[in-house]
Amino acid sequence: MTYAFQTPEKLCFILDLMNGGDLHYHLSQHGVFTEKEVRFYAAEVILGLEHMHSRYVVYRDLKPANILLDENGHVRISDLGLACDFSKKKPIASVGTHGYMAPEVLQKGTPYDSSADWFSFGCMLYKLLKGHSPFRQHKTKDKHEIDRMTMTMNVDLPETMSIEMKTLLEGLLRRDVDDRLGCRGRGAQEVKEHPFFKGLDWVQVYLQKYSPPLIPPKGEVNAADAFDIGSFDEEDTKGIKLTDADQDLYKNFPLVVSERWQHEVAETVFDAINVDTDKLEMKRKQKPKGDEVDLAGPTDCIVEGEVLKLGGPFNQSWSKKHLKLYPNRLEFYQKARDGSVPKGKAVELYSMLDIKEVVPEFQKYQKMENCIVLNLKTDKIIITSPDKVLINQWKDEIIQGFNLSTQIVATMNKKASKLYGSDLPGSPSSESLRNPLEHRNSNGNGSS
Repeated sequence: MTYAFQTPEKLCFILDLMNGGDLHYHLSQHGVFTEKEVRFYAAEVILGLEHMHSRYVVYRDLKPANILLDENGHVRISDLGLACDFSKKKPIASVGTHGYMAPEVLQKGTPYDSSADWFSFGCMLYKLLKGHSPFRQHKTKDKHEIDRMTMTMNVDLPETMSIEMKTLLEGLLRRDVDDRLGCRGRGAQEVKEHPFFKGLDWVQVYLQKYSPPLIPPKGEVNAADAFDIGSFDEEDTKGIKLTDADQDLYKNFPLVVSERWQHEVAETVFDAINVDTDKLEMKRKQKPKGDEVDLAGPTDCIVEGEVLKLGGPFNQSWSKKHLKLYPNRLEFYQKARDGSVPKGKAVELYSMLDIKEVVPEFQKYQKMENCIVLNLKTDKIIITSPDKVLINQWKDEIIQGFNLSTQIVATMNKKASKLYGSDLPGSPSSESLRNPLEHRNSNGNGSS
């Protein structure tokens, strides 16, 4: 929480937006993490748990979905709705998420304290490494079966894990509280001294000096419900009313902006505007003229950037792609976890000759507005972007690229017809490819 204030009608909390998404989201999008990546997230979470436990608070709902990443990729523990003070009385309620709840939490009527968090911590690390909780194997959804396995099953750790990782998980997942790592009298210090974290400077962890494995791209919100944040200011703050007394403090100032917001604008908004301007300038410089296009040239890319492409079984899921638009084709590349485009990966290539039509108006598909639809001869391509400005630019560029390709093929057909008396084989006729924008020669006159 950054700060809080109240009005006559509402209590307002100002929170930082964690636009990096949560670890469960990244796990579902990009697959399991390596031990090196897990060590980074584990270290920062340990400091969060140590802070809560030092104040006699047990968290009780530790799982990847509640570990958020800020704009720089560092960890924030969220959703403290189940957190409980055990300074005066230990809780006995069986609350939490099945597959992460400690045995003592599942045993009704049994008092517990911070021990529950260290067991959940072990379950969370296992999921980051293997993709599922140690007690949710075979994708079972039966809560009673998951609880039974938690109470009775010994976790089988794969041979692919390092010795340090195995011993850490074995220590955290012990059913006997007195034998569990973090519960032997010294709390978080026991976990921090484990060989898995050997060589880690905990002061540097606290100061966030280690480089995160994932650094979210600026300007993006990495979450499945990214569009839901767009209207929260209208719905949740619409009822706030300020009285004359609230305004008295500022009546002699022509403009009032908090110092924190001034810094935020200077560091983010201005940078974002400059980046967008630079991109537009680069596109204008790189954009080829119709008579100068080299269809096989390596530098004829009109524009490139990130989009969402509809795919999967029955076209029901959106995936991030890096799209390159050329005068004669579209190329879709996979995106890596860190937002980069891996080299050597397969590319989805679509020739402009395969496109029958670019639908001029935006369409709606799979709950997403502003979708660009490209009708192919046998299929269709559907793309979109959360950024309304960018998706409008993409639509204009794709339509222009399609028209440019149409114009080039029509010109080639015309030349082939003069030389050989027929159109190029396998391509549409010149009439069907006539560009609605008249092609002009160097004198500015329309060519027929």
